[in-house]
Amino acid sequence: MAISERDIMGGLAKGLAVIETFRADQPRQTIAEVSAASGLDRATARRCLLTLAHHGYADWDGKFFTLTPRVLRLGTACLATMPLPQIVQPHLDQISEEVGYSSSVSILDGAEIVYIARAAQKRVMSIALMAGSRLPAYCTSMGRVMLAAEPEEEVRALLGPGPLPARAIRTRTDPEAIMTELARVRTLGYARIDQEVEEGLRSVAVALKNLRGKVVAAINVGYPAGQEAGEEVMQRCLPVLLRAQDALSRVLR
Repeated sequence: MAISERDIMGGLAKGLAVIETFRADQPRQTIAEVSAASGLDRATARRCLLTLAHHGYADWDGKFFTLTPRVLRLGTACLATMPLPQIVQPHLDQISEEVGYSSSVSILDGAEIVYIARAAQKRVMSIALMAGSRLPAYCTSMGRVMLAAEPEEEVRALLGPGPLPARAIRTRTDPEAIMTELARVRTLGYARIDQEVEEGLRSVAVALKNLRGKVVAAINVGYPAGQEAGEEVMQRCLPVLLRAQDALSRVLR
């Protein structure tokens, strides 16, 4: 159903835009940084930030703003109504226990993946991943298997003209190179990344489909580069992921 512009609360929309600028790699921000990241002018960004601080959703030390745990209330209600995290968690726990590495499930939200469940082993990334964490879809294994299921024209629109930001030395930043890799992912049925998100991190992922065959999420295993030969890890992890994929395809709606 179309929503009339007259029914939209501009102030709420701006406040949400401000909240979304805070990420794992940008947890503390000044008014100027929030203004630049949100596209709002400094005065509007300042009012939004001070409002969040007044209501306990942010802390302010006179220069930097940080979100407080109170903001988790905004996401907890959503996660509580989503059966997917509860359904996949036992599978993640089993995968992680079997292969000895962390495993995760995420969904696609525009050009980003959003983690909804995770079973952690040894920490590989410099940032702590948890439910609600976001990463770019174009350079992540879970993002690529989900992008590979989307219409090509929509993916090209998400990627834009490029070059895309490089998170590590090996990050593919050319949209055409990514489109080529997505075609390869469709053929193989899985995606692998080698230190494109962060130096020292590799991962493999497969898509999760519901009973109607629609891709609704992705599941992966992340492991450190250099400890084992990549093919050895693949031979151990991919069959486990494929078993979870098959089992979950029978219960996801």
